[in-house]
Amino acid sequence: MRYMRVSKIEPPAGKRRRKAWPSLRNALLASIAISTFSSKLVFAQSANAQAAQGNSAQATPPIETASSPSTSTHLNDIIVTGTRQGGQRARDSATPIVIISGTALRATGQVDLRAALEQLSPQISQPGYVPNGGGLKDTISVNGFNPNEVLVLVNGKRRHPSANVTATGGSQQGATGVDLDMIPVSAIDHIEILQAGDSAQYGADAIAGVINIILKSSDHGGSFDTTLGQFYAGDGFSRDVTGNVGTSLGSNGFLNLSTEYSGHDHTARTYYDSRDNLFDVRDPNEFSVNRESFEFNAGYWVNDNFEMYGFGTYAHRTGSQFEDPRLPAQLPAVYPDGFTPQQTVSEDDWSLTAGVKGHHLLGWDWDLSSTYGSDTDNIGIFESANIGLYDATGATPTNFHLYQLTSTQWTNNLDLTRSFSVPVLPAPLNISFGGEDRHEFYSLGAGDVDSYIDGGSQAAPGLNPLSAGSHSRNVLAGYLDLATKLTPKWKVDAAGRFEHYTDVGDTTVGKLSTRYDFNRYVAVRGSFGTGFDAPSLAQEYLTTITVTPTTSAGVPIEDASGLLAANSAAARSIGAVPLKPEQSTNFDLGFVFNPLPNFNLTVDAYQIDIRDRIVTGGTASGSAALNALVEAGFTLTPQLEGGVLSTSYFTNGANTRTRGLNVQGSYLEDLQSHGLINWTLAGNVNDTEITHIGKNANGSRSLNAQQIAWLTTATPKYRAIVGANWQLDKWALAVHENLYGPTTNQLTYATGPNAFSTTKFVPFTEGFKATTDIALHYQPTRHLQLTVGANNLFNTYPDKVPLVAQYLGVPYDFSSSQIGYFGGFYYVNARYVF
Repeated sequence: MRYMRVSKIEPPAGKRRRKAWPSLRNALLASIAISTFSSKLVFAQSANAQAAQGNSAQATPPIETASSPSTSTHLNDIIVTGTRQGGQRARDSATPIVIISGTALRATGQVDLRAALEQLSPQISQPGYVPNGGGLKDTISVNGFNPNEVLVLVNGKRRHPSANVTATGGSQQGATGVDLDMIPVSAIDHIEILQAGDSAQYGADAIAGVINIILKSSDHGGSFDTTLGQFYAGDGFSRDVTGNVGTSLGSNGFLNLSTEYSGHDHTARTYYDSRDNLFDVRDPNEFSVNRESFEFNAGYWVNDNFEMYGFGTYAHRTGSQFEDPRLPAQLPAVYPDGFTPQQTVSEDDWSLTAGVKGHHLLGWDWDLSSTYGSDTDNIGIFESANIGLYDATGATPTNFHLYQLTSTQWTNNLDLTRSFSVPVLPAPLNISFGGEDRHEFYSLGAGDVDSYIDGGSQAAPGLNPLSAGSHSRNVLAGYLDLATKLTPKWKVDAAGRFEHYTDVGDTTVGKLSTRYDFNRYVAVRGSFGTGFDAPSLAQEYLTTITVTPTTSAGVPIEDASGLLAANSAAARSIGAVPLKPEQSTNFDLGFVFNPLPNFNLTVDAYQIDIRDRIVTGGTASGSAALNALVEAGFTLTPQLEGGVLSTSYFTNGANTRTRGLNVQGSYLEDLQSHGLINWTLAGNVNDTEITHIGKNANGSRSLNAQQIAWLTTATPKYRAIVGANWQLDKWALAVHENLYGPTTNQLTYATGPNAFSTTKFVPFTEGFKATTDIALHYQPTRHLQLTVGANNLFNTYPDKVPLVAQYLGVPYDFSSSQIGYFGGFYYVNARYVF
């Protein structure tokens, strides 16, 4: 039986330094449209040869599967996250960390980084779909927390957040977070996920964990990838083309370049509309998108002690999303057959980092860097109309510019590290300290005049000048980290951090982590830390409104739901008070088991308490909502005044306690002449309870039953990924089962006397779900890999909500569904490596 490493195919002898890209024609011919869902297939030496390397898990062949990011091979990888000490392996970490390779990301068959991570790690999640503008970006949750509570780094440097805010209700409401899809997957070497809060090292907002994206740094070779796929129903066609190439910069440097084009079409699903008895409601929670992205990573050693480095990304994205349909009676002169508006985004996102680092500066290792990142979103809508303007003037545009959002972040860092020999300690004392200066900027630009006057454009009125503006703040921080061993088997790490925000004041946070190795098979680890998450500028200053159509006695009317800036006079009129920072306390306790050479298992329990958690709350309806919306600058048409009006704002609405358990394990089995099979398990149990509900300035409870459910029960109580990856010669078969626990939500009534009530809701439980992913991989030559695969093989759909909660016939709940509701997805891929 012969094995070879598929994921790192070697070029022919004499061409190892080849820098030229193959012609596009050859790459496309090689792409034949067959895909890579399989994992990073690694065909190693024989199992007997590996066993001879030593009786430990280190001898396990480096097999990676799409659902097993923590194989023993990765446990031996050197990590840079969760520690300031150089040369530390993942298996020796005092805090739980998971490593996911870039090949495993590609192997999922997903064209978006967020979707690939969600398929690989049970701790990462996002609702099945996010309606309105929030669906035009991809942020992630870790252990059910808001994306704003997860810190994302690229090569260890802070990544800027998206400007686009998720304004629609649900567990992600208020999220800006980092849009992961603006980074080409082809640029990623691996991702390190720190599953515990680490505000003391990285920043006070790292409450739920840290995701560190490590870019490729190869100075030779490259690859082309093409992936094509669609849903079983024959819609939602997706395509993805990527390229990566590495070249040397003289004899002391490297330049690695990546590019990606990704596209996804609308689905063709329609739902029953009781208003006209037709199946003409296009799905409002699914969007089409086209994205082009580029990345570079470079480094140059001037001498043995001094390196210059830089990396950056640029991405442009356009997308559109269906809104709810309007009946012909609403504007028959312009749209005699009715109309379905589509909200659009044109987005430019870029980031650039430049730095210098070196060794032996008075005995210290040092790193000085500057990172500037920006995201600008132009939001529009077409196939819409301003009915109030038409009634007043006899004319209306059909395309509108609604608003522009811009978020920028400029971060400067200085880090120093040195080890000192201390006679009473069995290992050196590692001392690290540094500082950070960060400038954050957020602006909201008003839309076209016609988009907000006389009631504004249908579905999504534009931002008026009263709610527009530019806002900024500065953050200064300093940290100190001490790490050593108190005994040969007992490791400790203590860190503290001070941060000053010009808008919300000062904070000091800390962390203590420790690990004790009983022997080479069993270890225990734990940590205690505090965190601090300042309200984002978007949460403080964003004002928006969503308009949905309905009827009353057969007459078209509209309902409106507004989100008011927390510090605005309009929000204060319904009880808002200025936002305070969130504060957190987290505990972690875990065990590491390596009882057999090819078997490893980690079990880590955690508890995270958050005080003054920022959520949407203070919901007002009726005349109070009407007055607040008018004060915020919105003009309401008779159709709006005849409908149900509600509005809310971001508030420090609750204290929560989240308890959970993360499990990671893998076992490599040698089937002799029948190949190798890698069995994997990754699981998460997660439960959040509210320990206190705040009150607004009017003395009312900040949260209603629906908002409580979004915090506590709308995400799965448990999730697991069980996988097997079989490999023999040029063939491999990967099968992975995804298990999702039930969720419970409080749904809004869509019909009846309680329609659109903000106090009475429809209880709904989404039952246990299981989906199967499968892929068959074949390598016909040393340079070409082909795969055909399916995600959600058996075409599983979410449960349908009660009829009284089905707005315009859409039968699914987007905010509590564990899986998407478009069914099975199949794809093909070809990968050419040179």
